[in-house]
Amino acid sequence: MTPPQQRQTLLPLIAQACLDGARLHAACHLIGLSARTVQRWQSPLATAGDNRTASLRTNAVPPNKLSPAEREAAMQVLNSAEFKDLPPSQIVPRLADAGQYVASESTLYRLLRQAGQLTHRGLTRVPRKISKPRALVATRPDQIYCWDITYLPAPVRGMHFYLYLFVDIFSRKIVGWQVYDRESAGLAAQLLRDICERQGITLGQLTVHSDNGSPMKGETMLATMQRLGVAHSRSRPAVSNDNPYSEALFRTLKYRPTLPVKPFADLLQARRWVTELVHWYNHEHRHSAIRFITPTQRHASLDRPLLAQRAAVYAAAREKHPQRWTGACRDWSPVGDVHLNPSTPTKNKDSTTDLKAA
Repeated sequence: MTPPQQRQTLLPLIAQACLDGARLHAACHLIGLSARTVQRWQSPLATAGDNRTASLRTNAVPPNKLSPAEREAAMQVLNSAEFKDLPPSQIVPRLADAGQYVASESTLYRLLRQAGQLTHRGLTRVPRKISKPRALVATRPDQIYCWDITYLPAPVRGMHFYLYLFVDIFSRKIVGWQVYDRESAGLAAQLLRDICERQGITLGQLTVHSDNGSPMKGETMLATMQRLGVAHSRSRPAVSNDNPYSEALFRTLKYRPTLPVKPFADLLQARRWVTELVHWYNHEHRHSAIRFITPTQRHASLDRPLLAQRAAVYAAAREKHPQRWTGACRDWSPVGDVHLNPSTPTKNKDSTTDLKAA
């Protein structure tokens, strides 16, 4: 607030500046005032103050504030056995029906907020804390598998064939699959035994990651994994990102143009289609996440010489036509370790392998 003496000093100076050709807004801006303030000062209704409405607020206690005894009585009603599970919007009408008035609804909400009780007041189960799956790192083939089950269309509406599929996250190779007419932990356990025997898996070598479906957690499957010395890892419920390799693989398979438009006639036709599809994926498909090497080549450790050959081709082309390059050559370096559910993002591009399939 500008004192009256300073105001009487500033007004003539501003008036003189305007007579000399300055605009009121510019003159006021130089001394840190607004033109509206000066116009208010020049008003005939101006008083000794600055003509602004004074605040009526004081530090006195509001007359409608509840006393400590009334607050305590209101909190006892809110936390009573009858009303402890209800919000104030439900308590106030019930009190009115009983001929009682304790406080307004907004006041009761304010009391609960100040007491830290403005939460869900109903009797509910304690939320179950679900932690993120432990981080896993694959440094070589046959170390970490992901598996899942997806539907394939069957001739009867409402019924499906079920594709069981295991993929090595290091090489992206499909190491085992089968198509059945039902979901079963026993069938999954039998497929896992065949894979371990075919791949030469030893005790303590392999970790298998899956979601929380009943075939994955069935007693037969868990007992088989224990006998084979295979560790297991689980996704969080309803979190598909915890099993990204299987989800990305299913999308690649189901978006192939060879997928029949009509449902499969029988189980044999579905198995034939998957046989051709897996052969294409493992031996012909250049996977974008592993520098466009086929999964079989990476699984057999053939990716490094192939990528080195590509790098040599590009280096020779750049040496022959340097004017075609403005930056570095395409990165053909081998992909390193593959992470599953990493705890923190890694800065190494090779370590955070892209899950997108070409």
